[in-house]
Amino acid sequence: MFHKNIKLILAGLISVWAVYQFTLGNIMNGISILVLAGLFILFYFKNEFILLAFLQLRRQNFAGTKKWLDYIKNPEAALIVKQQGYFNYLHGIMLSQTNMTQAEKYLRKAVKLGLAMDHDLAMAKLQLAGISMTKRRKREATNLMAEAKKLDKHGMLKEQMQQMKQQMKKI
Repeated sequence: MFHKNIKLILAGLISVWAVYQFTLGNIMNGISILVLAGLFILFYFKNEFILLAFLQLRRQNFAGTKKWLDYIKNPEAALIVKQQGYFNYLHGIMLSQTNMTQAEKYLRKAVKLGLAMDHDLAMAKLQLAGISMTKRRKREATNLMAEAKKLDKHGMLKEQMQQMKQQMKKI
């Protein structure tokens, strides 16, 4: 919606307005306005379009996910580094269904930029391992699987890793 710096400027101006309300004695107005400023701070660190895209992805609605991601025109300027990682991560997951080469490009960029959660990073590396396995690069796939296993501390991807190991034995 807004550029990342504009969000910070708006949060600052709204905070000044809240302080003004406090000086007038309108405590409840000041608190309400500070909550509004906090909303802009939240959206600085968590982009609203990426949050909506994740919601659509959770529902397995790839068209809706693409629609929300297309609202971000220039991700390098509009997003902070971790958000750029998630932007590329979402594109990679969506393209892994259709175009493996493009998906690999996006997922590698997401891993390079970094993802905030370890299980997201593990999922990206597991996807990359699957792509490498499809392209007959067994050593790279094995290394990526080992890295994903280290990152998957809660065992959420254990079943997928076992399936990939079974498929790797066939190569």
